[in-house]
Amino acid sequence: MKIAACIYQGKRYVGQVFDKTKTIRFFQLSAEAHLTGALALVTNNAAIELSAEEIPLEQVQWIAPIPQPRRNIFCVGRNYHAHAKELAASVFKTSNTDPNAWPIVFTKVPECVVGPFDNVKLPTHISQEIDYEAELAVVIGKGGLNITKQEAMSHVYGYTIVNDVTARDVQMRHQQWDLGKSFDTFCPMGPWVVTADEFDGLNAQVRCWVNGELRQDGNASHMIFDIPTLIETCSRGITLLPGDIIATGTPAGVGMGLTPPRYLQHGDVVKIEIEGLGMIENTFVA
Repeated sequence: MKIAACIYQGKRYVGQVFDKTKTIRFFQLSAEAHLTGALALVTNNAAIELSAEEIPLEQVQWIAPIPQPRRNIFCVGRNYHAHAKELAASVFKTSNTDPNAWPIVFTKVPECVVGPFDNVKLPTHISQEIDYEAELAVVIGKGGLNITKQEAMSHVYGYTIVNDVTARDVQMRHQQWDLGKSFDTFCPMGPWVVTADEFDGLNAQVRCWVNGELRQDGNASHMIFDIPTLIETCSRGITLLPGDIIATGTPAGVGMGLTPPRYLQHGDVVKIEIEGLGMIENTFVA
């Protein structure tokens, strides 16, 4: 099932997308629940009925499927072998030299989430080194504490796409990464959440283009720490909640890893596609 949040006739809704008819049907929820997007489904154990009306997809404006997560997004750094290698001499040079030791986990504030086709603001007065990171994101459906790898996949509700936009100079300046990762609009998300029964998150192909040039092309099977390990790690001593989001890391090909580095400029367009999840495309503006 594809669960999407959108604006239709000036109001916000969450609904199910139907590919065959290219329509969306809204869930029968209160206006307040619609504002939370897919969270209304993730946090509700009861089945929710759909309205009968079918709305053509071209008549709605897409917003992030979870417009404002209930708390910070869990994010994983250096989680693809090739990406760890390309940044070994930069932001990771003072970190553990063994990429197989423990996952690097940081967070992005909920308020930095924007829609799948919204503009991303370049804070040029603060940073000159804005980078893209195409990522598969896991949406937790069943909460838990100290979840084991063996149980982890049963806690997954679904998947979506995020761009973990990063101000590299700010990231390195502060060493702790939250500031450089959390500027307003620094987490495009979408276009929807695909439930786990319809998508194989362990074998997802993640691709990213900048102005039509393919920069990133990696498979989730090449992660250093797979999704069950990430869920186990993030839940060690911390209770995961339904609706929590874990961004699983990015493949090689980020701007910082190129020679010379190529950071985003005003007017650049970044497109991220994961087969089975769809694509997001955002223009970066000063």
